[in-house]
Amino acid sequence: MEETSREAVATAVQRVAGMLQRSDQLDKVEQYRRREARKKASVEARLKAAIQSQLDGVRTGLTQLHCALLDVKEIQSSLADVSKDWRQSINTIENLKDVKDAVVQHSQLASAVENLKNIFSVPEIVAETQQLIEQAELLQAHRKLMELECSRDDLMYEQYRMDSKNTSDMNLISNYFEDVQGLSDELAKQLWMVLQRSMVTVRRDPTMLVSVVRIIEREEKIDRRMVDRKKQTGFIPPGRPKQWKDKMFEVLEGTVSTRIEGTQAVTREADKMWLVRLLEITRKYVLDDLIVVKNLMVQYTHTYTAQINVDMMGHPELRSECDINQLELLLPQDVVDDLLSKYVQTFTSNITGWLRKALETDKKDWQKDTEPEADQDGYYQTTLPAIVFQMFEQNLQVAAQIDGDFKEQVLKLCLKQMNTFLMRYREEAVVYKEEHLRDRQLPQCYVQYMIAIINNCQTFKESINSLKRKYSQSLEPTDSDAAIEKTLNEVAKEGCQFLLDEVFLDLDHHLNELLTRKWLTGSHAVDTICVTVEDYFNDFNKIKKPFNQEMTSEALRRVVVEYIKAVMQKRITFKNADERREGAERMIKEAEQFKFLFNKLAAGEDTERLCGAIAAIAEVFKLTDPTLLFLEVSTLVSKYPDIREEHIHALLAVRGDASREMRQMIIGTLSENKVSYAGVTQPIFKDITVPTITMTTMTTMTSMATAKLLK
Repeated sequence: MEETSREAVATAVQRVAGMLQRSDQLDKVEQYRRREARKKASVEARLKAAIQSQLDGVRTGLTQLHCALLDVKEIQSSLADVSKDWRQSINTIENLKDVKDAVVQHSQLASAVENLKNIFSVPEIVAETQQLIEQAELLQAHRKLMELECSRDDLMYEQYRMDSKNTSDMNLISNYFEDVQGLSDELAKQLWMVLQRSMVTVRRDPTMLVSVVRIIEREEKIDRRMVDRKKQTGFIPPGRPKQWKDKMFEVLEGTVSTRIEGTQAVTREADKMWLVRLLEITRKYVLDDLIVVKNLMVQYTHTYTAQINVDMMGHPELRSECDINQLELLLPQDVVDDLLSKYVQTFTSNITGWLRKALETDKKDWQKDTEPEADQDGYYQTTLPAIVFQMFEQNLQVAAQIDGDFKEQVLKLCLKQMNTFLMRYREEAVVYKEEHLRDRQLPQCYVQYMIAIINNCQTFKESINSLKRKYSQSLEPTDSDAAIEKTLNEVAKEGCQFLLDEVFLDLDHHLNELLTRKWLTGSHAVDTICVTVEDYFNDFNKIKKPFNQEMTSEALRRVVVEYIKAVMQKRITFKNADERREGAERMIKEAEQFKFLFNKLAAGEDTERLCGAIAAIAEVFKLTDPTLLFLEVSTLVSKYPDIREEHIHALLAVRGDASREMRQMIIGTLSENKVSYAGVTQPIFKDITVPTITMTTMTTMTSMATAKLLK
């Protein structure tokens, strides 16, 4: 204490010395004294206030501790009463065993009632499935089999979950569904039979091999899902995992071995040159088989080798005592504004971090080996939209308690952050697609999660509209609304494009086969294209409107455009009238195949016009009298005015019998009577280019023809 006093005196002397360094400062001694006295009084007042505050805090704390002690004693007494009541109720609980058994039985009966419809239809579905297998309708048979297995497995799982030791009821379910395992075995025999004859099947009917591969892929996904559920619950349905993929490899390996071993027609005893004959036969068979694998089965190799006081005073029972309009603000307006500004800053920072974490969590789900969840209508989705809008909802509820203007401000901020978040969402979807293209086997549920990403866009739209209806006083669209709508549409359309790219990667080999010599002599390329597209669109049915309709229309357009590109690339030149007729009839038949498929998929009203373009081109090839070519080409141009000069050159070149003078006359006349295609809603030829070498050759030929005419 003495040392502190000495330090204070020394400090005071130093300050006084600093104030009185000059003689003219002596006149201000009284002024200095009064100023220091005021400072001293201020410090003493603050000290007294601080001490009083501490004393009040201690007093309050002691009061609360006293109350807590009383509460503890009361709780202790209540616990003693509870313990007493519990001991008295033990016997009562033991007497409720019959009630517990009744509850278990009721739960079992409820589960059975829920599945009655499926249970009663089991014999009918079994018969239908058996008939489909006998008719070699393998894809449809497998869908029926999956329905039966799903009903059986769900019933068994519910029984296992309620009473895993009740083998009697489990055996009852198993016996009722005993035909299902037989159907599975019968279908498997058909699959192995197709695989054993794969080298022959792929030549005669490649669609059958496509169906087998798709079925095995589906069973592999179900196996993985069942094994994962066993790890969590300990239950796995009978017959799982089927491991059909492993069996497929065994069958293929055995087929190859049998193919080679079966070529030994003679032995050493019968022919000294038996080894030479064997090696030559083996060489020929292996060469033929490798050519088939390369040309017809390459697309399958990858399959096998992610406010408070005001509210209180506004209560009806308090209005007569207080007019809230006459009350002063609890806080000055500048303090309120500062607090709201800090709240907005903190909210902005937090919401950015929350959105980033939500997206990272969703990205991890994209890499899962199990399909995403589906909503009540069966459309794939992830939890991202629900998480995002739950965060927005919670903060808007807080903002709404302050005032309407602040609620609008927070809503605008949410929408602004939403737009930034969606741009990041779009980027991550692109990265997801690019990673998949590096290894198309991974992730295993890429198609399903890309569908969920597309569906999430529609969910985001609906949630944004819901927020605006609930928290905005104005429903007029804003700049943020337009930006969000634009970004969501881009994400969805790009997702649809990515899925179509996935389809056309599988179709690339078959598209390259169109309008070639192999195609003319009998190719199953279009059959395989139609089967593959239809199989993919069974999954795409889980895309929400309107994106599923747009995707189907785009798929039709791409198929037709790729077909016409094959024509324009001059992969074949018809040698005679018979080849032109045969090629034209094949084109017309395949146009009808496309029309039937996409009418089935509900591609829209443009199906007739788009598929008709192929048939219209075929008519140009089919014409037997070359002198009437101008009329046929004119008809084609009138139907599709976006067709260009180089397209007509290419068509005439593929036809193979149009003379140079005739080409010059047709092109010249059509150029003079050129029709505008500005009003065409869906131009077909606009984006179809003709290879440069063809255009150069045709330009040279035109120049030569012109020179000849001038001579």
